[in-house]
Amino acid sequence: MLNGFKDFILRGNVISMAIGLAVGTAFTAVVTGFSKAFITPLIGLATGSVGDFSEAKFTLGKTVFPYGLAISAAIAFVITAAVLYFLIVAPLAKVQDRFAKAEAADPKSEKRDCPRCFTEIPAIASRCAHCTSEVEPIATGLEKIGVPAAR
Repeated sequence: MLNGFKDFILRGNVISMAIGLAVGTAFTAVVTGFSKAFITPLIGLATGSVGDFSEAKFTLGKTVFPYGLAISAAIAFVITAAVLYFLIVAPLAKVQDRFAKAEAADPKSEKRDCPRCFTEIPAIASRCAHCTSEVEPIATGLEKIGVPAAR
């Protein structure tokens, strides 16, 4: 039972996930600090108010609703999402597109029917595997594998 737990903990993806959570927590603290230090005061300058939403609240009857906490959390979320997208997701997508290998087209994947026995054969075939009739290969299929089409 303990060996199974040890194998689970020492698996690479569990350790990577734990590191990711730790880095994510630290990143969230940085974004929240940045939001409180710079973004909310800038919003306060733009709106002519204090800018610190964490103390904003309203009272309905005897119940206090601290809506400022929700606004601060929403601002921190938008900043976190923007930073993650523009600094991590978008650049990594460009790198992956640059280094992605073009998938080689499988010349046998394109099919057609044999004109004699009407059995499905590869488009580049020059002879039917079923009735052994000679057939003319389709030029587009030949071009895909680098063989020039006969004129």
